[in-house]
Amino acid sequence: MTSATPAIRENAARGTHTAVVRLMPQNGTCSKVLDIPCGEGAFAAAMLEQGREVHALDCQDILKVQGARFQVADMNQRLPFNDGELDAVVSIDGIEHIERPFDFVRECNRVTRPDGWLILSTPNISALRSRWRWFLTGFHNKCKTPLDESNPDPLHHINVMGLPKLRYILHTAGYRITEITTNRAKWIFYLYLPLVPIAYLMTLLVFQQEVDSESEKRQNREILRQMFSRPVLFGETLLVRAQKVSGVASPLPEPPDPQR
Repeated sequence: MTSATPAIRENAARGTHTAVVRLMPQNGTCSKVLDIPCGEGAFAAAMLEQGREVHALDCQDILKVQGARFQVADMNQRLPFNDGELDAVVSIDGIEHIERPFDFVRECNRVTRPDGWLILSTPNISALRSRWRWFLTGFHNKCKTPLDESNPDPLHHINVMGLPKLRYILHTAGYRITEITTNRAKWIFYLYLPLVPIAYLMTLLVFQQEVDSESEKRQNREILRQMFSRPVLFGETLLVRAQKVSGVASPLPEPPDPQR
């Protein structure tokens, strides 16, 4: 088994890989793990050190560790695994780069076993600092300027998303969030602490005015608590662990009937 070395680059914000490793179930029921996109293999190496069977996928082969079962794959397409073959899928800073995040999460559901896990990290645009940047410029943190339309790149952040959208994608695909955390909260994020009461009251007011059903009110109270948790308000990267609640993958929507 090969361990991570300084030569293996962690293509994510500082502390993200360490936080994801902490989110991995440690009870021995999560032995077969997919790392996608795997990059040079820093997370794959950490999983190999723990004795897990690691599958690694990326759109290009730049893997620098031995022992992971690597394949070239596109996160927008069907994953090269059988139904329920994996115990967990881990995607570190990947979902914001793809065109079809809903389809990707459905595929993760398909290839994970009943009660399996999906762990995602993505830039935290729900942080107060990022919301303030959006208010002033129309651009979020980690996506501060327009993308280069003349030179599309797989590294472009084409689908940055906040916690509510990420939660919606997960929960409509057969997962339920069990933990939300972050890699770190830099001191500059706490400069926005005075905005918390205003943001909370405004969000609460809108939630109360726009929703009638009791079930949706209960859902929104939970989302409100999550949105105003410390990792979400002040974290640099959003990390979410979700567990599969059904052994059946959420089906893709049927295309409209052209005869109707």
